[in-house]
Amino acid sequence: MGGGVSPTGPQRPHVLVIGGGIGGLSAALALARKGLRVRLYERSSEFGEVGAGLQIAPNCTRILDAYGLLDEAVALGVLPEHMIMKDALDATELTRLDLSHLERRYGFPYIVIHRSDLHGIFLGACTRAGVELVTDAHCVAYENVPGGARVTFADGRTDEAEAVIAADGLRSVARELLVRDEPVNSAYVAYRGAVPFDRVRANDVHEKDVVVYIGPRCHFVQYPLRGGEMFNQVAVFASPKALAGQEDWGTPDELDDAFEGTCSPIQKGLPLMWRDRWWRMFDRDPITHWVNGRIALLGDAAHPPLQYMAQGAVMAIEDGWVLAEHVGAQLAGPSAKLSGSGDPSGIDWDKALAAYEAVRPEHCRRVVLTARKWGDLWHLDGLRRLQRNALFRARDTYDYAFVDWIYGPTALLPEEEPEMYPTVALESVSVEV
Repeated sequence: MGGGVSPTGPQRPHVLVIGGGIGGLSAALALARKGLRVRLYERSSEFGEVGAGLQIAPNCTRILDAYGLLDEAVALGVLPEHMIMKDALDATELTRLDLSHLERRYGFPYIVIHRSDLHGIFLGACTRAGVELVTDAHCVAYENVPGGARVTFADGRTDEAEAVIAADGLRSVARELLVRDEPVNSAYVAYRGAVPFDRVRANDVHEKDVVVYIGPRCHFVQYPLRGGEMFNQVAVFASPKALAGQEDWGTPDELDDAFEGTCSPIQKGLPLMWRDRWWRMFDRDPITHWVNGRIALLGDAAHPPLQYMAQGAVMAIEDGWVLAEHVGAQLAGPSAKLSGSGDPSGIDWDKALAAYEAVRPEHCRRVVLTARKWGDLWHLDGLRRLQRNALFRARDTYDYAFVDWIYGPTALLPEEEPEMYPTVALESVSVEV
């Protein structure tokens, strides 16, 4: 295994984190900040992220600020002025959020940032915090052992700690300890493309906004990145091949067909999409139990969502913060202590993991299921599309009823979880056809 101290060395970690994505790194940082020795294992030979832009809402920038990382994230990203939703067929505006006003409401900004930049921020922070980073480590099994948990790697090596955090993604091996389920195929696929801003300047784009064009069975997202030097685009559509049960689905020919008849800004943006790779969109049905003994799921291993709420990375970062806060509450107590090399941390892990499991699954269940509903709403056609458009246009720009439950402070206890947003039946909206 490459990187860091040998797993058989004298400094036995208090916690193992499996997975070096944004969720794993942020959890490792959160726990290291509480004084724990953390060893993180990454399957690949080096740390990195594939993709383009991420949207980070105030419920997450609040945590970045607590970690002392918000200024760095803002410097590498963009503070957009508005989030604007438009109809993908005629480009008319449906509704918007004033993101400066939103920052004043929630106390923290809404930022957009390149995925690799945010990953790099957490990687650097983990290094500074003393997290032991190990690469080339493919974890294939998890088990509980007396006083902790053990992981086994593909090369036969093992490691143990008082607790193991499984941030091993959509196809998590650790999840199999809790449920035998499979990812749910939405039949939607995403194409991405981030290009220098000069390549889109003449394409009728918004230079300082997040814009989402929603259309029948498709949507298209645009926003600036890296201080406005780059421009990010995401094209999402329902794949007829997937719906027909074909193996080869989401191909570039389907991309072009899906957006036929959409507005000019989309047509100008489509040729700039990466066409050599695409992301098939899966989630999983929510589960209420994330903890098996001293092994806990985190991030996409626990709650992989569809992307419509832009909360996937955010939820993973929240997971690590919540767990670390419950650990920290014990360390701050009158009997708290961190023992020397090889000694227990003094953490009651059963208590900490129970507190984590008491609050996070319900919140993430809400997000996963709401993302599905929002995806359905975005992609309506016919009369229901017109009713949706009328409903969106009637919304006041400064009405936060639909986002207060998600953008406010992250709950540490079940009773802190806010009420959900009100529901409105599309059938109640009258439109002229």
